[in-house]
Amino acid sequence: MPLGFTRQFWRELRGWWREQAREKGARSATRRLFRNLWSFVRESTPERRRQRYGDMEYDWENRVNTTSGTVGWRARLLGLFHSSYQPTEPALFHKMMASLPIEFDQFTFIDIGSGKGRTLLMASEYPFRKIVGVELIEELHRAAEENIRAYKSATQRCSQIEAVCGDACEFAFPGGPLVLYLFNPLPERALSEVLGRLRMSLAQAPRPALVVYHNPLMEGTLRTFDFLEKTVGTSQYSVYRTVYRQT
Repeated sequence: MPLGFTRQFWRELRGWWREQAREKGARSATRRLFRNLWSFVRESTPERRRQRYGDMEYDWENRVNTTSGTVGWRARLLGLFHSSYQPTEPALFHKMMASLPIEFDQFTFIDIGSGKGRTLLMASEYPFRKIVGVELIEELHRAAEENIRAYKSATQRCSQIEAVCGDACEFAFPGGPLVLYLFNPLPERALSEVLGRLRMSLAQAPRPALVVYHNPLMEGTLRTFDFLEKTVGTSQYSVYRTVYRQT
C-alpha cells in the first residue's frame, strides 16, 4: 500500500477506535470493527460491485463519474471510519432544494463529505453565490475536481464551484448566508464538532443559515444545538434554520 494511504488508514483507525472505545467500551468497539471489516469484504465481491453501478443514470446523462461503483478499495476502506460514499439521488435533491424558502443567489451552498461531487453539480443548477464541497478522502476529492471540470449543462446557473480536500472539523465557514448539506458524512462526535464550528461562526458574524440533513440517522445530535430549529421533516430528510435566542 502507498505510504500516504497507510499513514492515513492507521490515523483514521486509531481515531475511530478511541471514540468507539470511549463511548461503548473496548469490547463493543472490537466487535463493531470486525463487523465493519466483514461488511467491507462482502461489499468487495463482484456481485455487490455490480449492484453499486445502479446509480449510473445521472452519470450517463451528464458524462461525469459520480457513481459509487467505481470507488476504489482504499477509499471504501477509509469510509468505514467515517461514512461510505453514496451519491444523492437527483429527484430527492431537487425536492430538498424546493423546500428551502430562500433567495438562492444570496446563499453559499456547502456540502460536508462531498465525495465525487454529484451534489455540487446538482447544486449548480440553482443560482447560489458559490458552491463548496469538503471531502477528506483524496481519491474522492480528485474525482470531484475532474467532474467539476467535465460538467457541462444547459441548466447550470452557478459556475463558482470549489472542491476542498480536508477535515470538515477544521473547515472555516465562509461569510454570508449559508446552506449546509449533510448526507450522514461523519460520526456523531465529528458532526458535533462541525455544528459547533458553525455555531461559533454565526455567533461571530450573525447571518441566515439552513442545514439540510439527508437521511437523518443522527438527528438527535442536531437537536442538542439550541441555535437550530427544525422547519421541515420527512422520513428522507430534515431542514433546520438558525434562530437567535436572547440571553
